[in-house]
Amino acid sequence: MLNKEILKIIACPRCKKDVILKEEKIICVSCNRQYPIKNNIPIMIVEEAELNENIR
Repeated sequence: MLNKEILKIIACPRCKKDVILKEEKIICVSCNRQYPIKNNIPIMIVEEAELNENIR
């Protein structure tokens, strides 16, 4: 499980907004990009993100 304290210090690399943890993905609260978590390491690379317009 990802340490929730990390969410306080990381931001979306694309738009620089806050992120949340939901269903084992890190999700930007602004642009809705979903960043994967692999081996408890957030992969905060824009090219690795999925865009989900249905999240809110």
